Amino acid sequence: MPPRPPLPPFTQATAHQKVKLAQNLWNTKDPQKVAAAYTPTSIWRNRSHFFNGHKAITQFLSQKWAKEKYYILRKELFAFQDNKIAVQFWYEYQDALDQMKWKRCYGIEHWTFDQEGLMEKRMMSGNDIIIGEDGDGMGRWFEGVGPDGVDETIIPQGHV
Repeated sequence: MPPRPPLPPFTQATAHQKVKLAQNLWNTKDPQKVAAAYTPTSIWRNRSHFFNGHKAITQFLSQKWAKEKYYILRKELFAFQDNKIAVQFWYEYQDALDQMKWKRCYGIEHWTFDQEGLMEKRMMSGNDIIIGEDGDGMGRWFEGVGPDGVDETIIPQGHV
């Protein structure tokens, strides 16, 4: 697989760049493109799901985005060291398996990269809340915002 710059060890600037590249990639909602940013044997923990490899990643993401309609994500650099990055993230979506209620996920990810800049380990913890009364979406942060405008959205200090 070709290298995926920026490569470790990361600086403040390259870690931030890597986070925003991941944000943009995930906002494509293309499981094949996203999986290509990971090593062929990448290890994942996503909430209570544990799996590894491109095939499992692609399958997981396909199911995720079949459920999470109108998905839009923002990631922010939390910390970094050498070949590791931690991010805080928020995303909003309509839940196709729960009467199309609007939800927001808050979470943290810990990433480990190989020397070619591919992610070899992704550990994610996240919690969902319903947005608005009965999931009507009132109070959405990313309402009317596309992937190109997600970084300009002000995230409230209390995250409500």
